[in-house]
Amino acid sequence: MMNALPPLHNGHAPFTLQQLFREALYAFEEWDIELTEPIVTHEGRVIPISFVFEAMRECTDIVPMNIVGAVTERLTKPWEGEGPLDQMTFSTAARVMRVLVRKRLLANGTADLVAVSAHAAEDQSRD
Repeated sequence: MMNALPPLHNGHAPFTLQQLFREALYAFEEWDIELTEPIVTHEGRVIPISFVFEAMRECTDIVPMNIVGAVTERLTKPWEGEGPLDQMTFSTAARVMRVLVRKRLLANGTADLVAVSAHAAEDQSRD
């Protein structure tokens, strides 16, 4: 399902993927603890938000300040980056959000879909 998302180009995400990241962040904000992982849609495909965050793990683009605030307000410890907050990359934001999704899934007792699919892909590549 990861290949259903637009790829990065030399570390840069197309606007559609950046917009999808924003939608995934909003879906996380509205996530009711009792419900399964939120989804977003891209080109008619249903995609779990963890897949969007995973797709942005290597993105070097700078995150807009409104997204920085939405990410950092969820942290339990103060943000300590290399530079000022206005220099947070999508990679950093995506990694933070992946941890938050994973924590929520573990608290709910739900499987981590990205981890499960990554292991399945590794197993297939070994065969």
